[in-house]
Formats: sequence, C-alpha cells, structure tokens
Amino acid sequence: MSVFLTACGDDGGGKATGATNPSTNNTTNDDTTEGTAGETSTGGPDQTTSGTTSTTAPEPTSSATGGESTTTDGSSFITPPDGGGGAKECDQWTQDCPEGQKCMPYSGDGDNAWESLKCTPVMENPGQVGDPCTVEGSGVSGIDNCDKGNMCWDVVEGVGVCVALCVGSPDAPDCAAPMTSCLISNDGVLTLCLPFCDPLLQDCPGDDLCIPNPQNPDAFLCVLDASGEEGQEYDACEYINACDKGFTCANPELAVECDAMAIGCCVAFCDMTEAGVCTGQNAECLAWYEMGQAPPGFENVGVCGIPQ
Repeated sequence: MSVFLTACGDDGGGKATGATNPSTNNTTNDDTTEGTAGETSTGGPDQTTSGTTSTTAPEPTSSATGGESTTTDGSSFITPPDGGGGAKECDQWTQDCPEGQKCMPYSGDGDNAWESLKCTPVMENPGQVGDPCTVEGSGVSGIDNCDKGNMCWDVVEGVGVCVALCVGSPDAPDCAAPMTSCLISNDGVLTLCLPFCDPLLQDCPGDDLCIPNPQNPDAFLCVLDASGEEGQEYDACEYINACDKGFTCANPELAVECDAMAIGCCVAFCDMTEAGVCTGQNAECLAWYEMGQAPPGFENVGVCGIPQ
C-alpha cells in the first residue's frame, strides 16, 4: 500500500505543502506513514519544526477534502484531518487504554487507510523506536509488537520499523524523539514522528523522499515515495509525496512546462549557490526561506520556478 500526502491550498505565496500529517509510502498491503509538525528537537543542520516563515514559491492547491481514495494500483491516500472519520474508541494522545494495551490507528472499514482508533495489546518484550517490528494481518490492522506510544511503520511483507507516535495534543503536537517532526493525518488518527532530512542531499534511507512537512513546510522530513511511474519533473501531482526524489509538488504557476489546470506540479529543489541548475523556461532557483529565516545549514535550499 502506498500512502499519499495531500497537497494544501494556495494562500497566495508560501511553500508547497500538504494539508495532512504525514505519511509515507507502503507497498501493496502493508505500509504506513508519519506525523505532524510540532516544536521539537533539531534535524539536519539545526533544522527545527517551530518556524512559520513563508517562501517565494507558491504552493499547490488540492481538491482532497477527506475520506480515502484509491489509485489504480490499489494505493491509499492520506487525507487531511477534518474532524470526521471512523470510530475513535480511545485517545492516542493520552493513551487512555486499560493496563497492558495501547491506543492505535487502524482501518475499520476494510480499506488500506487508517480512519479509526482502538485499544490493542502491548506484546511481550515490545519493540522500541528504531527496532524492527511485525504486524498482525496488514499494516493497517493496528496490531503490532511495538511498545506503547509506538507504531510499526513502513511495513513491507509484514515487517517494518517502530516509530514514535506524537506527544502533546492536537493543538500542540510534539515529538519526544530527537531529529523528528510530527505529522498528523487521516482525521487526526495517524500521528507519527518522522525523521528530519535535507532536501538538497535527499539523505533519507532507501527510496524515501525528503519533502516539506505538510503541517510545517519549514521542516523537511522523510516519507515514503508514492509517485509510482509518475513524478518526473513537470508531471501533474495532487499529493505532496507523489513526485520523485529531488522534486516537490508545488503550484503549477512555477513553471511554463506545468499543466496550468493541474492541482500541483513536480518541480525541482535547487541549490541557491549553483548557477544554471534550473532548466525550465525563465526559471530561477527561488529561496525556500525568507531572508534570515533559514535554519543553519539550510540557507541554500531553493525550488526551481518563475519568480512571482
């Protein structure tokens, strides 16, 4: 199962972002994704998740409003937290389940998207953050061998890795684990702490993408690649993790080569110090951060586009 992040609406300026927390990619039946931005420890070269600056690059709009849609290959889309969704038998923020159980997101309607919460058993000798893990059934069953407050993520053929759930509250999400950012999605039931990364280095493990946190585009985090056969430069996109590594789903206004009627368009990250890195017509490397607002080490991060 592949998880897709929705792109967020265009506020007239600002970064390409998503309206949901986080998620990533999974394959066929067994994958999951990550959480929202909260004030947390630094990632990359002192990257933090608490910034609220905007960039010169306009963001994409999105028609996704909730629910779960499916691609032709059976992949699942992560949808914005809109207060609706399935049954919520417990609170993953307070972990209010009985002793020996934990509150977990799961799919209660038989599809491949998390829309509900329930209490599930904490297994004997449970896994901690970073440990390999297994799930019972599929990656959306809600039953795994990770410890309380953790979830088995990026599940392929029943095996994944334990990642932490966000702490705090929906209004003040945070991550206890260093070098991670909280991503919240799927009506608020999926709350994962995902690792920080550098969009110019694309230093995420395996095929994971380094893209802006949909809830805080000043922070970049690792998510699963849901682009499939699409996602090349100037391809249309509706979800922020639907572009290939090194690209981000942005407003089509950024490039003549983009379909102006598309919800979003895959455009390249670029290094502000390198001349001629952008190949599009009239395109320049536009600063991701406002002057003086970039975290240390991220001053050169840009995105290719036509100045607005």
